[in-house]
Formats: sequence, structure tokens, C-alpha cells
Amino acid sequence: MGFLEVLYIIVPIALAYSAPLIIAALGGIFSERSGVVNIALEGLMVMGAFTGVVAALTLSKMGLGAASPWLAMLIAIVVGAVFSLFLAIPAILFRADQTVLGVAINLLAVGLAIFLVRALYGKGQTDSIPNRISKENVPFLSDIPVLKMFFANVYYTSYIAIILAFVAWYIIFKTPFGLRLRSVVEHPMAADTMGINVTKMRFIGVMISGGFGGLAGAVYATSISLNFSVTTILGQGFLAIAAMIFGKWNPLGAMGAALFFGFAQAISIIGQQLPLLDQIPQVYLLIAPYLLTILALAGVVGRADAPKAVGVPYIKGKR
Repeated sequence: MGFLEVLYIIVPIALAYSAPLIIAALGGIFSERSGVVNIALEGLMVMGAFTGVVAALTLSKMGLGAASPWLAMLIAIVVGAVFSLFLAIPAILFRADQTVLGVAINLLAVGLAIFLVRALYGKGQTDSIPNRISKENVPFLSDIPVLKMFFANVYYTSYIAIILAFVAWYIIFKTPFGLRLRSVVEHPMAADTMGINVTKMRFIGVMISGGFGGLAGAVYATSISLNFSVTTILGQGFLAIAAMIFGKWNPLGAMGAALFFGFAQAISIIGQQLPLLDQIPQVYLLIAPYLLTILALAGVVGRADAPKAVGVPYIKGKR
């Protein structure tokens, strides 16, 4: 098997596993660019995956067919945004510790989702969705040698995630809304003095983050796992946080980091089928993405400066 043949196998899988990480990392950026630490990305992805699968199953039974997973993603966005209020209200209005809140929400999401699965299906996991996000070949581009690794046998959700990264970058750094959002974390008192509602902007940032987190979970569930159980989302939210930090709270940087982590996950999944890697024990390949995450973060510690007032509660007239 030649080098190009190996890439033709790895790259589509890497893109598939990168998409949820990119989307969730973008959500974390919107939250932390507004001043609220979001450790709850894992929990938001759990709720998104649960909602995506249940909605896809329900919509399929209603006869919506191939449209059901796409509509399920929209429902997951709404559920994620609403669920993020468990973080926004205590953190912003009552100045609760944001890190502790994030951990609590992660635990709540898993417990609540599994409870609802048992209540709805009478077992520890849902049924598999009959209509999934399918892999597609992009016309013309999938026939070009070398380039076809990016355009053949790829989920459209991978392209959506990459497009969202560029859209998020433009919104945050090139629009008045983005300027206001960044101002409430860089200097909330000055923003308040200029008439910007710090509380409102932080609520918006957290709820956008929740919508992205819900979408990320639904993308993973409807394209990769196809059902929901306690192990469907297992660490992806934390990988997204790592991508956000590694990307220095920049959507394009986070996208690059998520693609790197997705590539590592692809290696861990199909490494046993590839030359040279087929002699490495499977357990080492499985821990490779998390080991690479630790090494990547260790390399940017001290150089990745978080937004100035992230995690600092704000009350009008005080900091």
C-alpha cells in the first residue's frame, strides 16, 4: 500500500472525526470570548447527541426519511442553547464558580440523558437511526488525483464545520457584534461605560456556545455513532476545549488543532490496517489522540494567553 493510498483512507476519516471537534471548539470560543469559561462542552455534546438521535428516530417514523438527521441537528442546536442556561444563569447572574458549574453540568447531562433513554426505550441505549448522514463524492473534484482524498467519501458535515470556522472568525474579528463580544471580556467595565450590556452579551455568547455544542453532538451521533449510549460522547468535548486552547481562542487556529486531533483519532481507528502501524498494539493507538493532546497543550502552556477577563464575574459598577 503506497503513501497516497494510505492518505486516501485516513483523510476522509480524519475529516469526519474533526467536524464535531471543530464545531464544539467554536462554541467554546464564543463563550470564552464573552467572558464565561465553558468546561461544559462535553455535557452540551452529550445533550446534542441524545437529542439528535431521538429526534432523528422520531422524524424517521414520521416519514421524513433522509431529511430527518438534518432536521434533528436543528433541534439539537435549540436544545443545546437552552441547556446552556444551566451555565449562563448561575455564572452570569449569581457569580457562581464557572469551572465547578461546568463539571456539574457535564455530570448532569450524562445522568439526565441516560435516564431519559431508559424511560423512552427501556434499555441503556437508543435504537440505531435508519437514516444517517451519508458519505458523498463531490462532483468533478472527487475524480482529481491527490485532491480526491478531500472530496471523495466525505461527509458534508465536515465541510459545514470548516465553513462555520471561517464564518465564526469573520463574526468575531470583523463585525460590530464581534467587537462588542470581545470588549466584554477584554475590559468589561469599559464596555459597560460605552453602553454595551455586558450581561446580555455574555448570555448571548454562552447560548451560542450551547447551540454549537448541541450541533457538535448531533453531528457525531448522526454520522458516526448512529445511536446514543453512555459512551457515545466520551472525551470529545474535552478534546474540543484542548483545540480551543491550542488554537489560542481563534476559530481558524481551533479548526487547525481539531483537524490535527481528528487525524490522530483516525490513526487510532484504522492504524491496525496500515503498514508499519499494524504491528503496534491496539491499546497504544487508542491512547494516541489523548497523548498527542497532552503534548500539544504542553507545548503552548505559557504562550496561549486566554482572553483577559475570562472567568471573572461582572456586576455593573464592579469588576
